[in-house]
Amino acid sequence: MINRQNLTAKAVIILTALAFLYSCARGPETSSTDRVKTTFQTSQPWRPIIDTRADAVMVYGAGKSLEEDGPKGNSAVENRIRSWKERGYRVDFMTGIAWGGYADYFTGKWDGKPHLDEGQRQADGDTIWHGKMVPYIVPSMNYLEYFKETQVKRVIDAGVEALYFEEPEFWNRGGYSEAFKREWQDYYHEPWRPQDESPEATYLSNKLKYHLYYRALDEVTSFAKEYGKAKGLDIKCYVPTHSLVNYSRWEIVSPEASLASMPGIDGYIAQVWTGTSRSPNTFGGVTRERTFETAYLEYTCMASMTEPTGRRVWFLTDPIEDGTRDWEDYRKNYHATFAAQLLQGEIADYEIMPWPERIYGKLYPKSAGSQEMIRIPQDYATMMQVMTGSLGDIPISKDKVSGSQGISVLMGNSMMFQRFPVHEGYDDPEMGDFFGMAMPLLKRGIPVGITHIENVGHEKALKDVSVLVMTYSNMKPMDPQAHSHIAGWVKDGGRLIYCGRDTDPFQSVMEWWNTEGNEWKTPSDHLFSLMGIEAGAPEGEYSFGNGSVKIIRQDPKEFTKAPGAEGVLMDAVAQMYSKSGEKLLTKNSLRLSRGPYEIVCVMDESTSDEPLVLEGKLIDLFDPELPVQTRRIINPGEQGYFYDIEKAPRAPAILACAGRAYETVKKGRSYSWLTKGPAETECATRILLPRKPVSVLVDGAETIDPALWDEVGKTYLLRHPNNPDGVRVRVSW
Repeated sequence: MINRQNLTAKAVIILTALAFLYSCARGPETSSTDRVKTTFQTSQPWRPIIDTRADAVMVYGAGKSLEEDGPKGNSAVENRIRSWKERGYRVDFMTGIAWGGYADYFTGKWDGKPHLDEGQRQADGDTIWHGKMVPYIVPSMNYLEYFKETQVKRVIDAGVEALYFEEPEFWNRGGYSEAFKREWQDYYHEPWRPQDESPEATYLSNKLKYHLYYRALDEVTSFAKEYGKAKGLDIKCYVPTHSLVNYSRWEIVSPEASLASMPGIDGYIAQVWTGTSRSPNTFGGVTRERTFETAYLEYTCMASMTEPTGRRVWFLTDPIEDGTRDWEDYRKNYHATFAAQLLQGEIADYEIMPWPERIYGKLYPKSAGSQEMIRIPQDYATMMQVMTGSLGDIPISKDKVSGSQGISVLMGNSMMFQRFPVHEGYDDPEMGDFFGMAMPLLKRGIPVGITHIENVGHEKALKDVSVLVMTYSNMKPMDPQAHSHIAGWVKDGGRLIYCGRDTDPFQSVMEWWNTEGNEWKTPSDHLFSLMGIEAGAPEGEYSFGNGSVKIIRQDPKEFTKAPGAEGVLMDAVAQMYSKSGEKLLTKNSLRLSRGPYEIVCVMDESTSDEPLVLEGKLIDLFDPELPVQTRRIINPGEQGYFYDIEKAPRAPAILACAGRAYETVKKGRSYSWLTKGPAETECATRILLPRKPVSVLVDGAETIDPALWDEVGKTYLLRHPNNPDGVRVRVSW
């Protein structure tokens, strides 16, 4: 044991630095959440085929009690935690807060009273189920006490210091259970009203759902931190959640942006994947899947939600999805979502996959229309592991995505309030009132941002925005303060484009703009009044201070209905953007450099059908063969992910690996390391060397193959079976 009091200050600094470097070199054996760059979730104990070699693992669900499970069982969370710790992982805990294995609560085993009336229910009386005896929950205070005792307290006692409370979700079509009726009475101090009764009842019902899960997370995170503090622990709490784009699209209510300011929340996991991003939307009169574009907007939404508050966010991708598709479909859409997340250069922390037991162990169709069901193809597994392995290395980017910067779309939590049911015939099934503003910009190669109305009071929220596009056809401001901040931004030189007829049925719900002495017909009238613009102002351009406002009297969904219908919006954006002294740049691609990594996307339905041509010494990280290419063509509808050898560190160096390398040692004319990876998969490694190798030893056996040397990039491609216990490699030249 070192006595720090006997050390000089300089020695303490040196020892601290060495300890940090040692902990980094050990890979998954990490002691602090702040050092966790990659993680994954699983309900399983450690198994050789799911050892992903991320920095941490989130063990999912508490499961059985130790008494039920037995001392050697693996269903109890304590045993699963132990199994992963024994393999050197930092272990965190994740569980659903709106659903989960909580049958003992609903059957009455916990407190002697059944609570099935606390499931979310539809108008027809049917409970909305997530699984057998797993209803979506109306989070009563009694349920939250159960949750604290049986989930939070238990895992903190088991030694977990980071907790992830997943998916605070209340379905729009819910709101008819007895538990919800009781919560309505307590919150509004009036009898419950069915949400299909009127636009106002819908709005109030969804506002209450929003409040209930805000309260739920506030309760459990506060408890977790206080309970941990009493045990001398600094407990961190995170919320894995879909994006506001997706929850609105899928007609679900969740607190979303408001959580970014909750004291007990330390950050998020952005749950974006093929399943969320393939939801169809309409552009140019065509309704279809646009996985890359939708994923890009979802990740942008999550990044912008947290950036002004300084909270941490991990990005999730999934190599498959919840729905059963074929492996080629999974691969194509995985590339799209993966590239979309990497184009958010300010985020460099990742959940590399959910449920590896499903990815590596479950059977899916080999190809479209095939009846043959197979486990993950070896080439897909290798490619996936190269991609996820790179996430542990990829840095935050100092560069910006190519294209005109500073154009943003405003959105807010109340988007979720107006989705279901339909009133007075105002329908927007594909969320055209959002995509009608965002998609025309993105399709023209403009890296459109998203600004959350809940965050406009933060100094950073509008700092880099030069043109803000907004509407109140799909959302409403939840307090008047946001308008003061927006008006102040315009006065200081901002340029606002407001799109909307302001005739949707939610304009007249009883809210702050028309109650307690306020008599504004619509919320936009209040915003305009702060900028000297008359109520119900017609189309046109208006000046305010150093800025200007452009009003377009069309709802954004009208921009989606036919080819070219978005022209009126794009003309306004170009006009307003030019006031900054710059011309709006349009193109069909997005590109970003992140250290040696290059991420590109070429979009279809764009300004041209021209491909993007890349030149250099590039390792294709979407190809399991890891080829070195000097010229690569990316066609419309495709994405690319490359390692630029010319930006690589000095040789020798591992540039890409379908495993994780430890104990790297350079000695004379040799380079050695230990590779670990999931069992039953193949490791491909592209190594940069000073010159052509003369020996390649894998676990002591000579495997050199001169054909695997690439003279152009001075790299060698090594292949061998993965092993979670490690494979020793030594290359000599």
